[in-house]
Amino acid sequence: MQRAATFGNAQTPGVAAGRHAVGIDVGGTKIAGGVVNLATGAVSERLQTNTDFARGGGPVLEDVTRMARALWSSARRQGVTPEALGIGVAELVDPQGTVFSDYRIKWRGMDVSGRLCAALQDLGRFEVVISADVRAAALAEARFGAGRGGQDFYYVTIGTGVSGVLVQNGTPYPGTKGAGLVIANGPVRCTCPECGHVQSHVVEDVASGPAIAAVFGPGRRAEDVVAAALSGDTRARAVINHAAQSLGPVLALLVGALDPDRLVIGGGLGSAPGPYFDSLKTAVRSGLWDGYRRDLPIVPAVLGTDAGLIGAAAATMNAQEPAHRPILST
Repeated sequence: MQRAATFGNAQTPGVAAGRHAVGIDVGGTKIAGGVVNLATGAVSERLQTNTDFARGGGPVLEDVTRMARALWSSARRQGVTPEALGIGVAELVDPQGTVFSDYRIKWRGMDVSGRLCAALQDLGRFEVVISADVRAAALAEARFGAGRGGQDFYYVTIGTGVSGVLVQNGTPYPGTKGAGLVIANGPVRCTCPECGHVQSHVVEDVASGPAIAAVFGPGRRAEDVVAAALSGDTRARAVINHAAQSLGPVLALLVGALDPDRLVIGGGLGSAPGPYFDSLKTAVRSGLWDGYRRDLPIVPAVLGTDAGLIGAAAATMNAQEPAHRPILST
């Protein structure tokens, strides 16, 4: 397994005392895992590898299994045995922990928990929870991050994709079937800033990291566009503004309909300080109904790229999350 990050956390070295779980965030770009302190959200061990989802669901699950085993072993060397395994995946997941979409991670129709049970049964007895990655990240922010101490908030993540979820009393709302996070496919009519041509897109095709990178130029990454905008590149700034102004009205509509205490913006692109966040914040405010309070807090998520894995681990302790599957010792 390729390592894009090594074990250990400079801010929280070693494994602190208390209850722990392994959390693994299976995203469209990378798979990131860690050992998480369930009381504090601190991550003490880490592994990361590229997802390479084009290989299919089986190979991705094999990487997840290897990562879970490696994290378990590392934690035990530190004198800690994790009590649960939480998986957050960048797909739709129903309240029973079944993946029912396969846009990138091809786990639809696959018994993910069952295969993990079979592969990891020698590690002992613990629980497995499968969650949608957006709900996992929102849960992490509710317990340990930007949503802590607040009331209901709406969480949106912008990175490889665009998704969001309402958090009520600290618990992400899954919807009736588990699809209560789909905003990426909302239709948007966009006017080209250069020629005036009007095109119809879905939000993710305009506002996500890959979308702004593709517009900026072949072989570019979203990070390149943001860096160029920060250095004063007017074209990069225009690409970012176009993306943010397409997503802003959608978020304003959700804010107006749901009336949250605050709007928390996460994801690698959304929570990064700089032109994207600033432009999106302006676009959301300009789309709010005049009678609505214009002082609505619009804040960046604070847990960064760890939010997904922290939330995946935290979901194993969530009384509202029924997606528990036991692994029994043999």
